Amino acid sequence: MTLAEATASARQALRVAFQQRAVRFGLLGSVLLVLGSLSPAYLPQVSPLTRFMTSLGLDGPISKWTGTVFTMVGLALLLEFWLRIRPARREAQGLPQLRHWAVLVIVGAPMLIAPPIFSHDAYSYAAQGWLLESHLNPYLVGPGTLPGQFADQVAWVWRSTPAPYGPLAIKMSQGLILVAGLDPYWSVVIMRLPALIGVALIGWCTPRIARRFGINPAAASWFVLTNPILVIDFIGGAHNDSLMTGLMVLGIWVTLKYRVWWWGAAIIGVAAAIKQPAFLVAVALPFLIVPWTSWRIRAVAVAAGRSLLSLAVAVAVFVALSLATGLGFGWTNAVNVPGMVDTVSPFTVLGHLIQYPVDALGLDPAGRTVIRTLRSLGLVVAAIGIVWIAVRHLGRRPLHFVSWSFLLFAFCAPAIHSWYVLWGGVLFPVTRPSTRVLRVAIVVTGVLLGYAAMNFALRNDAWMLALLLMWTLWESVRAHELSQNWEDEAPQESLVRS
Repeated sequence: MTLAEATASARQALRVAFQQRAVRFGLLGSVLLVLGSLSPAYLPQVSPLTRFMTSLGLDGPISKWTGTVFTMVGLALLLEFWLRIRPARREAQGLPQLRHWAVLVIVGAPMLIAPPIFSHDAYSYAAQGWLLESHLNPYLVGPGTLPGQFADQVAWVWRSTPAPYGPLAIKMSQGLILVAGLDPYWSVVIMRLPALIGVALIGWCTPRIARRFGINPAAASWFVLTNPILVIDFIGGAHNDSLMTGLMVLGIWVTLKYRVWWWGAAIIGVAAAIKQPAFLVAVALPFLIVPWTSWRIRAVAVAAGRSLLSLAVAVAVFVALSLATGLGFGWTNAVNVPGMVDTVSPFTVLGHLIQYPVDALGLDPAGRTVIRTLRSLGLVVAAIGIVWIAVRHLGRRPLHFVSWSFLLFAFCAPAIHSWYVLWGGVLFPVTRPSTRVLRVAIVVTGVLLGYAAMNFALRNDAWMLALLLMWTLWESVRAHELSQNWEDEAPQESLVRS
């Protein structure tokens, strides 16, 4: 295909996608989320936008309620849009499948120049880059060490904490703030660039990986690319998890394409230099080429050796990047940072429920012992569960292992954020989920959106609107028949079916 033909094909895909009412719902939802992000609930107290909104008198109760309404309606529209373009639904209506990359371009476009949505992490990225540019090590000091607008934009809870991210992520943040001319606001906006690269990698690799295992690429792209959590957190929130996840699926695709696992393992090492959980994927790569099918001692030893060697390659690349950046391994000082905030992590919630009567009876002077214990228990459950998943799936269905292990960790970790679920979510279609499991996944997506909405509404003193949204999301899910045939009519088989 020539460049002119490719350009014409892309324009046609965008035109067809925009003609769909459901896609326009998604676009409107995205626009409303951008408008809602200008609310006092999610703008830093010190920001050019905050000062501008204040100068217009848009920082009072009316603007808070208006911003909350925009956000709640936007979230509801994004979920409805996602459910309406489900491939099985379009097939039942006799409609052709959409090019989901085109859908994502349309729906995600309004977020490109907006402030971060539903998260302040991008402000931390910029501040950590500013620390490094100022010859301070972000692994040793927090953004508050260097007063100024970069630090002022960071959420209070993170101003004194060191960076937990990989060395390549911090080095990229330094480079990006230089590209932005050291402007504090645009340094934050440009943090979307790595996230967009990650989304592009996910969009390119997901359907190709799916087809390798006989999964309908349209169904896989629908679930992953147009998922409201990906649109909001990877594009709107600019999380560095996006680039990590994109490199993870690239490593998987390279391994499948070229039948050489060490190339994929090297890419996973780069992904881990963005964010360390990517290492888990390296363990599974050799089994994409040669499955492990026997529990005989020799077979187990060979399989373990290949897996450990793959992990060693990834670690070697990670170590090389850590030394090359000059940052070393200081991230080990911050492994507990993500768990410093309370979220709806199941074990944290259970800990609070038990902690309350314990505190009422005066049995715990510290007031957090039960919560800390339950959080530790969650990590133990995750570790045991991952071992069990490995025993059951790693050898024959390595991508089942990767997807379900990441999902288990996301829900058992001390803190859960919606973007954590995307680590395993991008491979979820490859596990061929049943209709029941798919319904659970869609409901969980709605719950995570509702949780983000509640946080937003509480900041704007409008929590009743979030309750209304939760009811709307539930009714939206109930109104759809949530089945999906994952099978591809013309699969390109791999040696091992995952």
